[in-house]
Amino acid sequence: MSKPIRPSLQAHKVAGMGLSLLLTFAMSAESTAALSLSPEDSVHSFYDTLLTTMKGGPTLGQSGRYARLAPVVMRLFDISLMARLAVGPSWATLSPAQQQQVTEAFGHYIAATYADRFDSYSGEQLQVIGEQPYATEVIVQTRIVKSTGDTVNLNYRMRQNGSCWQIADVYLDGSISQLATQRSEFHSILQREGADGLIMALNRKVDLLTRNLAAAS
Repeated sequence: MSKPIRPSLQAHKVAGMGLSLLLTFAMSAESTAALSLSPEDSVHSFYDTLLTTMKGGPTLGQSGRYARLAPVVMRLFDISLMARLAVGPSWATLSPAQQQQVTEAFGHYIAATYADRFDSYSGEQLQVIGEQPYATEVIVQTRIVKSTGDTVNLNYRMRQNGSCWQIADVYLDGSISQLATQRSEFHSILQREGADGLIMALNRKVDLLTRNLAAAS
């Protein structure tokens, strides 16, 4: 009776090498695909989610829209950088725990603000027009066309973070920096109430917005 044929050690090594090469190729392909995403792609991705959320806006409600947008905002916005720039020079006086709390609250605030302002759909178009270099960063130019034909220009300052491009600031009418406006507001709160007061103010705004009580803020 013949003995069963067992795979040789060499065969196991060859199989292992094949699997290793396959995994390396897959990881390399994934990395290349991630690097191929342009600044415009990131904004397109954000606008796609925003438009879908707007179309389901009344059904989702304020908290539902926030739940849809928050994960995308956390992924496509450079929240840590934006929070630090919005706080300004006072950032260095915050403890690491306070910096973390401000960063988290700031991210939630951005998501809640978009959920409040883009609450329904009535034929709006979210158009990505193009991009232009801005030192080591890129400005992506976009336009929101309302159903009335009126337009609003929103430009996104994009910063490369690892293998992806993230939003680092938003310019209303192409020139009014969201971070500059917030820095002035945050400075006043920090002067009156300190870092803990700023954290409480941001969390309070998020609570009001996600409960559809934006007018009360």
